[in-house]
Parts: sequence; structure tokens; C-alpha cells
Amino acid sequence: MSLLKAENVSFSYDKRIKVVKNVSLAVEEGESVAIIGHNGSGKSTLAKLFNALICPDQGKITVDGFCSDDKKSLFEIRKRVGVVFQNPDNQLVASIVEDDVAFGPENLGVKREEIGQRIDFALAAVGMEKFRYSSPTRLSGGQKQRIAIAGVLALMPKILVLDESTAMLDPKGRKEVLAVAEKLNKEHNVTVINITHYMDEVVRADKVYVVNDGEIVLSGTPNEIFKEKDLLKTCGLELPLAAIVADKLIECGVNLPQGILTEEQLAEELCALKRKI
Repeated sequence: MSLLKAENVSFSYDKRIKVVKNVSLAVEEGESVAIIGHNGSGKSTLAKLFNALICPDQGKITVDGFCSDDKKSLFEIRKRVGVVFQNPDNQLVASIVEDDVAFGPENLGVKREEIGQRIDFALAAVGMEKFRYSSPTRLSGGQKQRIAIAGVLALMPKILVLDESTAMLDPKGRKEVLAVAEKLNKEHNVTVINITHYMDEVVRADKVYVVNDGEIVLSGTPNEIFKEKDLLKTCGLELPLAAIVADKLIECGVNLPQGILTEEQLAEELCALKRKI
């Protein structure tokens, strides 16, 4: 059974215009999943549906066996799906980092001794142990977002949803947050769903869903997704920068293989060509 499953889910905020239309998808435990689409495509609404902050008008969301159409299951779903939103300042609630990370477990009634252990784990997982007694207001954007992730991790969720969590960060901050997400996925088996419009964040995902006007129009591995250049263009999306550069070089006659998606792949292939000269 999939850890998270959406079956024919539709939702509208005003009961007239559907912002999510008949969406079906499945996320397995331990997967790294990316959901991409242009602004206003319905991505962030999906994040709220996954976490049961809102419930479908039609269809159903199931998380770890709990269904969102059962009000008694909503608390269990929210414990299992943690969401980190775009602006970290909206999720930081305390004047000291330690207190901020403890806020969620305290509200769940977790015992004091266990809260301390959860703070230790969460701050270590995001590499922010030395900032335990610092003020969040003195941190950089990337550091604040890592603390926001730590606050979610302290709830011990099975699924971490990053809802445009790097959109307000500079390149360094984005890299920090993505490294944390990858570490949690690979080393701690946390299922990660990254909702983004940055194509270079997608290339290491196990599975990608493309959303356009509230509908899933394409799904597959990153290599399968980025082969569909024309469809992506109609959805207002581009290829990762490394893929664009590789395609331009191929057009100019450079002997590169198809399917290059990352800067590392491009560098390796160019170095291999140089050695042959």
C-alpha cells in the first residue's frame, strides 16, 4: 500500500472554479518526489490537501492508511505529513531556536525528556546544532528555513512536504535546504515531496509529476519528463540549465550524449571530450 495516495481528487476554494481537478497519484515510503508546475497551477493546494489542512470536494487522500474524509483521522494525517512553506518567517514562533523546534512536540503533549531528544535529532539532521540557543531573527534565510524544517522534523513525520520552500532564498540558501532534504531522504528514510518551479531541483527525484491548471499532465522519472520538451513548454516550464546548455552544444556539433540533466553530468562529459583531444 502506498504511504500517500490521492484518488480522483478535486478541490475549489469558492465551490465553483476547481483549482485541483481529478488528481490521482501515489507516493511510496522512502521516495523522493517532485511536483512541478507554473505559478497558479495548483501545486500549493496539493500540499494543503496532503496535510489535511483542506479536504477534497471529491475523491480522497489516504496517508498511511488514514483517509482525510474521516474527521477522526485528520490529526493522524497531520502528524504524518509535515509541510514547510515558502516563507520561513511565517513558521518561526519563538525567540530562541530551541523553543521554536520544541513548539510542535509540546502541543502534541510529548513528554519533556522526549522533546529534548527530538530537538537534538532535528537540529542535527539539518546541521544547526550550534544555533540551538540563537535567535531566529539573526539567521540567514537558508538557516531560517532549516530551522523551519527542524520544527517539522521534531513532530517525527513520515512525509516531509517542501512547498516552494526555496523560492525566497538565494542560491546558497537553496543549496543548503536541498542538501538537508536529500540527507533526510537518503539517511533517515523520510519521504520527501518537493513542490517547486525550479527545474534543477527536480533532477535527483525518483518520480516527477507535472501539474498544469490543476491537472497532472505528465508523470515519470526526471529523464522521462525532460524528454517531453514541447509539453513542458506549453506548461510554462523549461529544462534544467545544464540540459539547455547541453542541447545548445549538441546543436553546435559537440558530441555529447542525450539526457544530460545536471551540471555534474555536463562537466564529466566535457572533461571526457577534452581528454580525447
